[in-house]
Amino acid sequence: MSVNKSAAKGGGLFSTSERGIFRRTLPNEQTGEEKMLRSLSLVNLTMIGVGAIIGAGIFTLAGVVAKGTAGPAVVISFVLAGLASLAAAFAYAEFASMVPRAGSSYTYGAATLGEVVGWAIGWDLLLEYTAIVAAVAISVSGYVGYFLNAMGLSLPTWALGAPGSGEGHVLDVGAIIVCLLVAFMLSRGTKTSARFETVLTMIKIAIVLVVIIVGVFFVDLGNLSPFAPFGVAGIMSGAAVVFFAVFGYDALSTAAEESKNARKMLPKAMMWSLGISMVLYVGVSLVLAGMVPYAEIDEQSGISSAFEVHGMGWLANVIALGAIVGIVTVCFSFMMAGARLWYSLSRDGLMPKWFGAIHHKSRIPHRPTWLIGILAAVLGGLLPIQYVAELINIGVLSAFVVISISVIVLRYRKPNLKRGFKVPGMPVVPALGVLFSLYLISLLPSETFLRFFGWMVLGMIVYAVYGYRNTRKVMPGGSINIEDVNKMTDN
Repeated sequence: MSVNKSAAKGGGLFSTSERGIFRRTLPNEQTGEEKMLRSLSLVNLTMIGVGAIIGAGIFTLAGVVAKGTAGPAVVISFVLAGLASLAAAFAYAEFASMVPRAGSSYTYGAATLGEVVGWAIGWDLLLEYTAIVAAVAISVSGYVGYFLNAMGLSLPTWALGAPGSGEGHVLDVGAIIVCLLVAFMLSRGTKTSARFETVLTMIKIAIVLVVIIVGVFFVDLGNLSPFAPFGVAGIMSGAAVVFFAVFGYDALSTAAEESKNARKMLPKAMMWSLGISMVLYVGVSLVLAGMVPYAEIDEQSGISSAFEVHGMGWLANVIALGAIVGIVTVCFSFMMAGARLWYSLSRDGLMPKWFGAIHHKSRIPHRPTWLIGILAAVLGGLLPIQYVAELINIGVLSAFVVISISVIVLRYRKPNLKRGFKVPGMPVVPALGVLFSLYLISLLPSETFLRFFGWMVLGMIVYAVYGYRNTRKVMPGGSINIEDVNKMTDN
């Protein structure tokens, strides 16, 4: 393929004539055997989004944050995190309506702020997606233990959690099994795994609705006072901790090249999934805080334990089973997203081509799918959830900052581009998203910054040694400008 003429002249946004680490390029979509199948509908995409958002946040983190960080005001923590997330969701939706390509934040950042920025955010999200899968799998363990105990069974103490998560804990066997099982299901193909996830997500939504509808009859308003025992600082710290729980629509944008009519469907699915999830988060948080005094909430199986306290052991068991099912869907969404991101980095030459190979039968990037599954199993098996969650949040918030800035830059640099969706209140809304994300980052522990900085330094070394040189062998013959993308159909 020859270089696009407008790009060669330096006239396109993604001009291949630019040199250096801030060169802006956009890869052409793969064809033939290297191309993924477009099989995801609006319902599939929305379920992937809800599946990614609703999980550990409701079934585990809500109780953890309520008990030790925010009290009953955890509901406000979720609302604040949701508002910050909404600002970024608008930016993602605008990009998805213009650039229906796999890669999400990496692709958008590279397209507007330069290759090195795109690489940095892509490298960041490789860790974040893997860590999210691990953290969510860890949160399964508490409910697995609860469910097994209810059945008169139990795992040995050493297999119940990572070192430091409880007395006698050595390995989180449940988290390891979940990560590897999800990798196996995803390796069967996008359409098959999407159908499976859609069914599981619908079961999860039904369970959450039962929790809200039945739980409201056991709410004691006295349990909601004091509403904010840890003050405003506790509410804000809680928002920083639960932020990754309202981050899931990014997984949708990585599936752009597997979506039917992605330019229209992705923005709709992003808004629907975030809206549905926030309503459910608020409802469950209020019910949980009202059913049990915040200081008595069980951090491992908060919702099930709350119903057991009120003499509804049978429903507590159903909820525990539903929590396990629901949490698994989050693993599906983010493992899929991580594999597609790895595929995009490989396709563009920033990582070895071996990672981006498409399986001839399943038509998915099978190698990164299994690699993420194995790495997540290691993290989930050996680290307590709080360490993993904090590492996730700093990376996710950093990605939000980049995307919110990028959408402002592109709106002013190319105001006449065809956009199927536009961020409202430009530039105020994305600017507020940037400021609030930076504020939440500032609330995270200093140890988290050190771990994140170490990972990013390693990423810059990989880029300098491999990516910078090899992307120039791939992109000049396969890059296009955004004007051409606007003219293309998605099917």
